[in-house]
Amino acid sequence: MISFSQEEITVIYISFKIATIASLSSLPFGIWVGFILARKNFLFKKLIVSFINLPLILPPVVTGYLLLILFGKNGFIGKFLLDYFNFTFAFKWTGAALACAIMGFPLMVRSIKLAIEMIDIKIENAAKTLGASPLKVFFTITLPISIPGIIVGTTLSFARSLGEFGATITFVSNIPGETQTISAAIYTFLQIPNGEIMAMRLTIISIIVSILAILFSEIIIERILKTNKENE
Repeated sequence: MISFSQEEITVIYISFKIATIASLSSLPFGIWVGFILARKNFLFKKLIVSFINLPLILPPVVTGYLLLILFGKNGFIGKFLLDYFNFTFAFKWTGAALACAIMGFPLMVRSIKLAIEMIDIKIENAAKTLGASPLKVFFTITLPISIPGIIVGTTLSFARSLGEFGATITFVSNIPGETQTISAAIYTFLQIPNGEIMAMRLTIISIIVSILAILFSEIIIERILKTNKENE
């Protein structure tokens, strides 16, 4: 039976906590942005899409540095939060969750946007013609049909958050018991003598968790699609 040290358990717990909170907290914004991009046309739309996808293109360290400038204790937003709410993201696990949410957000939005674009807009227009409000159409037609895309987007965001390293370590450093995730711990263990074994154990855990997350999303999507076909 495999046993884990207290240090490894702490690292795994922090990683799961950060990845879960990052993906779930960004989900409402991901659905909203995905819907807007899929259904609305407006000025500078392509520019906004490019801005949303920046974390996929920029080096993670750059994203982390920008977060440090904005949300650090002396940053524009960070100083405001600290002065008026006595709250800070810098060097806290909440900062790691913020960094992970931003890094995974483009993947979530792209999946949700694609799912909504695949919905026949004639169905939504028919509902509006019958007197349904746009809000009712969204919650009764658009949102339920796009659930598979939402699940995929959330899973991708979770997996991306679980493997995040560059932005996190730049923004909130690598503090054991606070911001040290699996990726940061692997890097740390590789820098110390005889740390390869613990690094390999955490690597295997990362692979297993990622595979399980993808399998879980695939199973849920298949069940949803099967249920929809049976109801047709």
